[in-house]
Amino acid sequence: MSEHGTWRRVSREGRRFLRGRSRTLRRLALWSLLESAHTFLGGYAVARALDDGFLAGRTGTGVGWLAVAGVGALLGALALRGVFGGLANLVEPLRDGLVRRSVRQAIGRAVADPARASRAGDSGAVSRLTQQTEMARDSFAGLVLIARSFVFTALGALLGLAALAPVLLVLVLPALLVGTAAFLATLRPMARVQRAALDADEALSARTGELAAGLRDVVACGGGASAGAGIEMLIAEQERLTGRLARWTALRTLALGVAGRLPVVVLLAGTPWLLGRGVSAGAVAGALTYLVQSLLPALDALMTAVGAAGTRLLVVLDRFCDPEPAPRPKSEPLAADPGTVSAPAAPAAPAAPAGPAGPAVELRRVRFAYGPRAHPVIDDLDLVVRPGEHLAVVGPSGIGKSTLTALIAGLLPPGRGTVRVAGAPACGAPGYGAPGYGPDVRRTLLPQQAYVFTGTVHENLTHLCPGPVSRGEVERATAVLGADALVARLGGPDAVVDPGRLTPGERQHLALAAAYLSPAPLLLLDEATCHLDARAEERAERALAERPGTLVVVAHRISSAVRADRVLVLDGTRAVCGTHAELPARSPLYRDLVGLWNAQG
Repeated sequence: MSEHGTWRRVSREGRRFLRGRSRTLRRLALWSLLESAHTFLGGYAVARALDDGFLAGRTGTGVGWLAVAGVGALLGALALRGVFGGLANLVEPLRDGLVRRSVRQAIGRAVADPARASRAGDSGAVSRLTQQTEMARDSFAGLVLIARSFVFTALGALLGLAALAPVLLVLVLPALLVGTAAFLATLRPMARVQRAALDADEALSARTGELAAGLRDVVACGGGASAGAGIEMLIAEQERLTGRLARWTALRTLALGVAGRLPVVVLLAGTPWLLGRGVSAGAVAGALTYLVQSLLPALDALMTAVGAAGTRLLVVLDRFCDPEPAPRPKSEPLAADPGTVSAPAAPAAPAAPAGPAGPAVELRRVRFAYGPRAHPVIDDLDLVVRPGEHLAVVGPSGIGKSTLTALIAGLLPPGRGTVRVAGAPACGAPGYGAPGYGPDVRRTLLPQQAYVFTGTVHENLTHLCPGPVSRGEVERATAVLGADALVARLGGPDAVVDPGRLTPGERQHLALAAAYLSPAPLLLLDEATCHLDARAEERAERALAERPGTLVVVAHRISSAVRADRVLVLDGTRAVCGTHAELPARSPLYRDLVGLWNAQG
């Protein structure tokens, strides 16, 4: 919307709001008349106290006029009390109306696009319901209070100046008008910059919220650099707008100085000229009182309020007038779903280091604890997994199975000992999370909550592959994994996946097929089949075990341990590794787990 359209719409809505509250406005005006009386008496009593009292040698008269000024101050206090009561009747309905309008707008968007609303919600509506309604309420209250005070203070002061000597207006008004005009010239540019700053703030809030929700997917897809670049652009835009706003604020401060200080300088410099034309010393002192104590402080407060609260109010109210969300910058594409991102086109990952022939995974005296004083989750663990071996990891919940897979995946550094994958340290391996690289080609980790991003089925199945994958390879993989029926139901390899519409089991099926196609010689499954039925789980695990490479599975059922070449039992005190047939005699915990699993089966 254009700037002119913004002013027009907000002005129209404002007039409509105020017309419905004419009674409240009249009450505010009546109370404010007492403030005009207080202002008038303040300067006029000082002039009379000097001319008719102290300068004429009549001290009692002078004190009497000062007492009149004191009565005026009491009238001002009484007026302020009544003003605050009327102000509440004006401000609270505004806030309530803005809340209702924001809710209606959010509901309208949800009705127009229910799918998007169910996935991502309306972050702009949340901002309007919380921050922006309170911002509008506070800005409107301050603006009404100060604008009303200035109008009636200026009325009293100008009437007082005219009553003392009309020639005083000739000296004071031009300087006031010059400063006020300079100030008004800064209003629209400042409003334009503040509107842009609010747009950037909302875009940054939405971007960081969506990116935080999908951070795991961003890292897994190797898209950290491209995702972070969008954040950096928005931050740079905010910095640029903040600088522009600071420059306009400096010009506004200069205008305030002209309007608030120049009239006093002109009055003092023109005092000899005034006295030479019959203006009394008391009248000059009264005029100075009007300027210093009433008119200029009120003008300074008004300019500050209009320059800050007024332009902010205009920008915020435009959010409630405009039913359409602010357009998103073309350079800032956002993910279609919270928690998911489109897979970036990552460059081909480097080949895995050749290294000497040896274990696929090797842990030597590994110790890990979540904190320097925490009890170790894994303590003094030695483990060697041979290339091509199928290892199952079992143990009670919370014993450290997921921690072990994270150590092997390089997501956690060991507190003590070494973890090596294909002969190289697990942490800091080339590829994983490094700028300019895609996923780590040495290993693939599938967590319990499988990630699926917004993109085609083919993209979801091949994003772990550094190079192109033919349609025939994809079809063979889905057939072996038993995911071909799912792919057909989704509409084929070229169909777009909506992650929010997939069940956890369907997500896992797609992720398992992607792992099967991955060239990584080591697969880590951290309960990655827990949402599949027993038959689908068996088919997937057998297919992954027959695939060239090494398979480490955190077992969800006893059948996973039975199918494995060896089983690692974590019991919190010592780890025992052996075959399924050997372990019941060697590990009481494994014997208990087998009995529990068999009872549940």
